[in-house]
Amino acid sequence: MTEKTASKYLINLEKHFANDNPVLLKAAKVFHDLDQIEYDLGLIEMDETTACKNSWWPIVSLIGGNSTAKSRFINSYLGAQQTLSGIQASSHKFTVLLQNSQSISATLPGSALDVDPRYPFYQISKRIEQLQKGEGSRINSYLELKTINSERLKGRLFIDSPNISAASTSPINSMLIKHVIEHSDLVLVFTDVFESAAPMLDELTQQIIVHQDSNRFVYLIDEPLAMLNPAKANEIISSWQKKLSAMGLNTGQFIIVPNPQNSINPLNKVDFSEIDQRMDNVAYDRSYRILDSLEKSISDIENVVIPEIKKAIVLWKERVNISSLIVLCFFATLAVFAEINVGILEFLIDPIIGPIVLVILLAIMVPIHLIISKLVAKLIIKKLNDRQQELHLLENLASLFEQNLTFVRMLFPLTEPVAWNKKMKTRLMQLTDKTKDLVQSLNDNFGSYDEPVHTHHHDDSHTNYLDLSKFKE
Repeated sequence: MTEKTASKYLINLEKHFANDNPVLLKAAKVFHDLDQIEYDLGLIEMDETTACKNSWWPIVSLIGGNSTAKSRFINSYLGAQQTLSGIQASSHKFTVLLQNSQSISATLPGSALDVDPRYPFYQISKRIEQLQKGEGSRINSYLELKTINSERLKGRLFIDSPNISAASTSPINSMLIKHVIEHSDLVLVFTDVFESAAPMLDELTQQIIVHQDSNRFVYLIDEPLAMLNPAKANEIISSWQKKLSAMGLNTGQFIIVPNPQNSINPLNKVDFSEIDQRMDNVAYDRSYRILDSLEKSISDIENVVIPEIKKAIVLWKERVNISSLIVLCFFATLAVFAEINVGILEFLIDPIIGPIVLVILLAIMVPIHLIISKLVAKLIIKKLNDRQQELHLLENLASLFEQNLTFVRMLFPLTEPVAWNKKMKTRLMQLTDKTKDLVQSLNDNFGSYDEPVHTHHHDDSHTNYLDLSKFKE
């Protein structure tokens, strides 16, 4: 067994989390162990890693309607002194906002996101091309990256989605919206999106329903007069809760958007404390998402990858056997005609000539069977490549299948993929146990199961609320 070297991507991750996040540091090491297994199976190359399936950045996405509520919030939240050109209601691109220490904002093309595994749109052009031929090369018309000097962007990414009412109903936009929601740790949904009958509103609602139990949705209400009257604010929130509940959206936090227009004194600093408090948890949401991705990557080998290979091997065997049987029937037909015209049966049952004829037949059929096996394998490999794209798998299914094209496996009815054995299953089970231990370790940041119970009285200064600032990265 050849030992796989750690990919540069994993090495950089380990350096990044070496001092401030021991859980993700250990997760990176488990990913390397998983890479070793996939490398042993022939599913990935030496320089590849399964860790790049998901971005390791904490990700906040913003989805709004046709009003300027979302653009005003972004400009105000990231710094009122900055005017971000392109962040407006008419924007038709998915814009990733990234912290930059320079004072001047820069805009980079979507291809910068497509080729970098650190970002949530890594290799998204392949999926775009799969949906609509020729569009994968036009990645820059769908994505862009903006660098901004903002303290609130440090350590996280914002994804500003095109306003739903202005967005096209093309399959590409639908896929990108779904992708953004699936890969986000926090989704800020501006309620103006529900105020119009936009073509994509039903799709968005369905996506929120699918993921609403993940506690990642916060609904932002842009109501100018709500901040002036707390009773009015509660009434507005209650109204929106009822409206969204009727649409099947039953979970999520509701926050009135604070901005200068909502303030009694526009010169006062806008209070984003409630949103900041939710933002502080995004890093922890990211950690759980990465561990969930790790556990899914481990289980996908046994539940997705191996079954696909098994089906391919069974199909390959069936087609090869049928083809070989047809050839054998052809020889049998020739023998029947020969018996009718010449009479060769007495030679076939002869104790000396009969075995010789059988050996000659095997000497002819075995090479024919091997040739047929290789020809049919090419068709199966093409089907596996298509299936890999359809399932959006990083793993090279065809590579694992090709390892089964050995002399013994082509001759005998073996359907278990090569190298897939009890030892390999045990290694995967051990990685699953390590991942569960990491989840438990992450949970321990918020409280310990075996802490002693104190019955004495606490000081008045004691609080029952957890101070998450102690755990900030």
